[in-house]
Amino acid sequence: QVTLVESGGGLVQPGGSVRLSCSASGRTFSMHAAAWFRQRPGQEREFVAAISRGGGNTVYGDSVQGRLTISRDNARNTMTLQLNSLKPEDTAVYYCAARRSIVTAPLEVKAGSYDYWGQGTQITVSS
Repeated sequence: QVTLVESGGGLVQPGGSVRLSCSASGRTFSMHAAAWFRQRPGQEREFVAAISRGGGNTVYGDSVQGRLTISRDNARNTMTLQLNSLKPEDTAVYYCAARRSIVTAPLEVKAGSYDYWGQGTQITVSS
């Protein structure tokens, strides 16, 4: 069982940056692949980025490619998402997610593949 809590959202100006954190409870976070999704008003949850158990493999969604970095620190049970060059269309609730994973498993981009979810943190990009 993993409990996830996001932090770091808020109001950001266009072109600005924000760093989101996801704190995981339990001693098995290192056995879980993890990801960020976002949900814009009236839209389905969208894949943003995923990272493997050890942090060596990452994959990014097309809409954010080149503007963000996902990373994790298993010793601290945390995962972060650095978002740069923010646009108004990045306004959304951002969720972290985790799934139990073997080392060689491919990273999943579908929300239904993840077992554990945080409560979400809002990012609003506006001047």
